[in-house]
Amino acid sequence: MSTTRPSPAGDRGPEPVQGTGAPGAPEGQVRELRQVRRLRLVGAGGAVQRSRDFARQALHDWGWLPASSAEQRAAAEDVLLVVSELVTNACLHATAPEELRVGSGPKLFRVEVVDPGSGQPAPRTPHRPGRPGGHGMFIVQRLCLDWGVVPHPDGSGKTVWAELAGPA
Repeated sequence: MSTTRPSPAGDRGPEPVQGTGAPGAPEGQVRELRQVRRLRLVGAGGAVQRSRDFARQALHDWGWLPASSAEQRAAAEDVLLVVSELVTNACLHATAPEELRVGSGPKLFRVEVVDPGSGQPAPRTPHRPGRPGGHGMFIVQRLCLDWGVVPHPDGSGKTVWAELAGPA
């Protein structure tokens, strides 16, 4: 798991800039995203399903879907699962998510969920597969290249981010 890292892009957490990268981005955070999309979730019902649909449409638009191979299909399914887990975590532990950001780079997909909570998500240890609940961040940790939490400097919440490998 990544530790909390300072934001490279100002007061609202990491903001990858489309096509130009983020100079000096902290280790583990993508330095270049070719495409970035945002979905505002404040006051919206069905945040998890809306977020999955939004991410699925981005995967279609960016050529990850429809999948042309088993590897590409698995990569897209992993993205949708991580989106679901991070948004669900924000719903359960931070009142509600405020925004979902998805970005695609040359070899990866980045997911960011902005929420007003101050808590630091972490996989439950020890992980107990047979017990209900508490598996979300364990799943994120297992599926992602890296992930982390960036608290907003003004104390208004945090951005939880995760990066997944793209299909070869």
